[in-house]
Amino acid sequence: MTDFRRMAVFAALVRHGSLSQAARHLGISTSAVSQHLRALEQGFGVTLVHRSTRKLTLTDAGERFAVHCQAMVNAAENAEAHLQLAHDAPVGQLRISAPVGFARHVAPALAPLLERHPALALHLQVDDALIDLVEARIDLALRAGRLPDSGWSARRLCVFDMVLCAAPAYLAAHGTPHTPAALREHRWMGAPHESGTLALSGPTGEQVVLHIAPQVTSNNQLSLQQMCAAGLGIGMMVRPDVEAELRSGRLVPVLPDWTLPGMPILAVTPQRDAQPAKVRHAIAALEDYLRTTPGTRY
Repeated sequence: MTDFRRMAVFAALVRHGSLSQAARHLGISTSAVSQHLRALEQGFGVTLVHRSTRKLTLTDAGERFAVHCQAMVNAAENAEAHLQLAHDAPVGQLRISAPVGFARHVAPALAPLLERHPALALHLQVDDALIDLVEARIDLALRAGRLPDSGWSARRLCVFDMVLCAAPAYLAAHGTPHTPAALREHRWMGAPHESGTLALSGPTGEQVVLHIAPQVTSNNQLSLQQMCAAGLGIGMMVRPDVEAELRSGRLVPVLPDWTLPGMPILAVTPQRDAQPAKVRHAIAALEDYLRTTPGTRY
């Protein structure tokens, strides 16, 4: 394969008109420029330049070759400029993965970013499973809770408050629990993989850990919210996701003086360094949005 560096040196030689000027532009010695030129001519068996003591004159072959060498240099400079643009400005398709429960936050968080940068496109893949980011070509995954060990980079965006809640109709039919122990007498809702362990902190600092097996389960947090609002039981819900239902009265807090451990929200990326601009800007937009979202803390 032709040495592209030698072609770039030849393009600089033609553009600047002398060995010394080309050497100065490239930051190499004049003899090095001469050696690259000689290697090209010997390699192709063609004279590219007529040398004299006063100037260099291109041969017909040299003129034709120079056009293509300059085109190669231009293409390389354009490629470098595009890479720099990708580093500085969000462009291209941004592929985000989010669990169903969090997907509702993506649109309002990224709408201002997409409005400011029309060259940026968004693909949102909604999936509660821990998919492989590289295989699915995901630029940014939003994850909740603890993550298994991996080579991916994880950055905490915020912590979502959790809240025990139920529909008024369920509490009217089954009574309102006033102590953590009373939760054992109620129908509990949760994900099928949850252990049923519930850790509560009381208003005076007391700690209570309960083990309650869920009777109503779903692998989808949104479905659990809907079933809770329908009166199927008491559930531990993500506060920002049920804020509207709590304000409207469709759901009411249970044991409001007791608090639950929060749920960390993480931004996960396949690589740790050299994040493209679209990912950096998306993470910043998500952080700005979450700072004003009720039920979040840092």
